[in-house]
Amino acid sequence: MMNQTWWKEAVVYQIYPRSFQDTSGNGVGDLRGIIERLDHVKALGVDVIWLSPVYESPNDDNGYDIADYRAIMAEFGTMADFDELLNGIHTRGMKLIMDLVANHTSDEHAWFEESRAAKDNDKRDYYIWKPGVEGPDGVMHPPTNWGSFFSGPAWEFDAATGEYYLHLFTRKQPDLNWENPAVRKEIADVVEFWLEKGVDGFRMDVISLISKRGYTDTPHEQFNDTIANVYANGPRVHEFLQELYKNVISKYDVMTVGEGPGIDLNEGPSYVHEDRGELNMIFHFGHMFMDQGPGGKFDPVPIDFRRFKEVFVEWDQAMADGGWNSVFLCNHDFPRAVSRFGNDGPYWKESATLLATLLMTMRGTPYVYQGEEIGMTNVAFDAIDDYRDVETLNAYNEQVLEGGRDAGDFMRAVHIMGRDNVRTPMQWDDSARAGFCAEDVEPWIDLNPNYDRINVAAQMDDPESIFAYYKKAIAFRKAHKGLVYNDVDVWTLEDEQLFCFLRPGTTNGAKNGFDSYAVLLNMSDEPAEVLLPGRIILSEHLFSNLSNQSTKPTTTSSMTLMSWEASIWKYHGN
Repeated sequence: MMNQTWWKEAVVYQIYPRSFQDTSGNGVGDLRGIIERLDHVKALGVDVIWLSPVYESPNDDNGYDIADYRAIMAEFGTMADFDELLNGIHTRGMKLIMDLVANHTSDEHAWFEESRAAKDNDKRDYYIWKPGVEGPDGVMHPPTNWGSFFSGPAWEFDAATGEYYLHLFTRKQPDLNWENPAVRKEIADVVEFWLEKGVDGFRMDVISLISKRGYTDTPHEQFNDTIANVYANGPRVHEFLQELYKNVISKYDVMTVGEGPGIDLNEGPSYVHEDRGELNMIFHFGHMFMDQGPGGKFDPVPIDFRRFKEVFVEWDQAMADGGWNSVFLCNHDFPRAVSRFGNDGPYWKESATLLATLLMTMRGTPYVYQGEEIGMTNVAFDAIDDYRDVETLNAYNEQVLEGGRDAGDFMRAVHIMGRDNVRTPMQWDDSARAGFCAEDVEPWIDLNPNYDRINVAAQMDDPESIFAYYKKAIAFRKAHKGLVYNDVDVWTLEDEQLFCFLRPGTTNGAKNGFDSYAVLLNMSDEPAEVLLPGRIILSEHLFSNLSNQSTKPTTTSSMTLMSWEASIWKYHGN
């Protein structure tokens, strides 16, 4: 029987502050806006808010380039605002986890300003500096052929000292040197600062990248292979995380989730096994990278539905013995779930609620991204000038302006995969700015035009809305702990439409104290017949996303699910 704890039973709601609620009149969401909307989050029934970065930052990557870990970005408010927000979350019975960005800082951080000043500066080794390499042409080249996540080389020449610094992301995000004990102590002190303030844990950005390995050229043509085999899971990553846990995190009752680009099934359990003292869970990207073609993110390919299901099964099995998963379908870096995995056209409501059912019935801690609870969709801006994301803009420059790719073809890829799909402002009502900011204020990024139809106000009092369904699905999960802890047994891996699985209340033949559940999902536009496995008898209908489905107990071996129908039953048998 798995150890039971609060963070396994929690449901997490991610807030991207820049796009949540503006109160200051500058078109940028802020801390006071979050305070004003806390009752909306509380009404969902979630337990934890994950707050994307609000630290002092020049915003080259929307706050993931931190200039001061102990200060609040002026656009977002003050530390007094943060303290009020934290208190408001706690008084409502919720918890707060911060976004810890510790692989890199901003180049405007005081550490880096000292580091680049001179080779003999005390903080030179806070970052990763290397001399260039002279090529056959007599010209100096970067130390390796490594590429950055955001296009272009991962090395930037700095004339002040004549060396290159490593930046796996933008050139304004130099990578910290975790080999330096002083750097690890600095990060530990930052963690302690926020935990002493009362925050309840951390989401650790690209934590799988903090330990670097030999600085030699990557042999891989596809960037995702370089991530997995060169950048991620370095030789000391577990040592570093264990040190941070032992020295600071273990002294508090908090939760930690690590973002894990490049973490595979073999490596994943090492980060989160309950005996290792590292992290509670990770975000793996098996289902997040699966529709990226050979050309990477902006070369989308159709989703392999069988592979989609296999990812969930494989990761559940990998973590079944002492590990734990996070369960998510989108966040601030990936497209809207209903547009990517559902049908945001004729079956928008049905597929959005089915995906909510999937989130709340898989083993692991579910994460809901802001707007997901009302079915917000991808956006399709016409012009590249309407986009703000540095990854998208850099790729446009590289592929279209420099590489000759057809601009229309690139924009179609952006409409499918771009990060700004999930960064358009939260849609609160059908007023001119969707309630995000005052009507005479220009938002930092334009709204999705469908805000007049898809918004919180339109759904708040509708018992059949997506918002109402999320509330019910979250409450249902909390009332049925077997959906948190029971094993997962998928029997429709080969099916082109169905994702159906059992959550048996037995482990190795022994009753675990929880009921047994059958979760039936038809992830397609056409009806589908479910053939029940073995001698399974659906004994009691518990939950569904369609109001016109049959809910009578059945002893038959099959049943039909309508388009995008989700249905949960108690069952008995084997």
